[in-house]
Amino acid sequence: MLKVSGLDVNIGTTPILRNLALEVPAGTMCGLIGRNGAGKTTFLRAVMGALKAQAGEVMFEHHDLLKTQPHKRAHMGIGFMPEDRRLVPALTAEENILLPVWATGMEEWRDRLDWIYGLMPEVAEFRSRGSMELSGGQQKFVAFARALMVGTRLLLLDEPSEGIAPIFAQRMSEIMKSLKDEGESVLVAESNDIHIAGLLDRAFVIERGSIVAG
Repeated sequence: MLKVSGLDVNIGTTPILRNLALEVPAGTMCGLIGRNGAGKTTFLRAVMGALKAQAGEVMFEHHDLLKTQPHKRAHMGIGFMPEDRRLVPALTAEENILLPVWATGMEEWRDRLDWIYGLMPEVAEFRSRGSMELSGGQQKFVAFARALMVGTRLLLLDEPSEGIAPIFAQRMSEIMKSLKDEGESVLVAESNDIHIAGLLDRAFVIERGSIVAG
């Protein structure tokens, strides 16, 4: 499914990732666990094509993502939830969720949206509200739902439980369990695995830009 080897990424002249390697087999839920500044977000952004790699290989099935234009990832069924949500303020919650549909020309999106609302009924309840009218936890759910719209084959989640109230973090874990039960392929980056340890098929520990365990 996703296989990364020898990945080096710099930001400016500073090396951030060093010879990083990990693998997410199809149908598994894997964790990328490390403190803030360890390189988790840099790794996910490199996989998504937002940061250029200096060396290495990122294979998604038979595609080398480092040689693929960034916007093609959504077409390939890869969904990404950034830590900072990145919602469009002028749009409603549902319009934010549908952004990747408009960008990719995705067919049969309504069935996918209904599935998401079944998975996350609370999002259906506030779908017509402006995205900036929502709480931080609700905004995280919208960003999660947006990633799910196109993440039909692989879901990348950056700190889904970070900065939200415990009740939202607990609910996020419940949603993650539902995804695992359905056999979704997921890589979730977290500062610690306190909320998801029981769900992970494999946990990769990252320190100073390298995998040290997993």
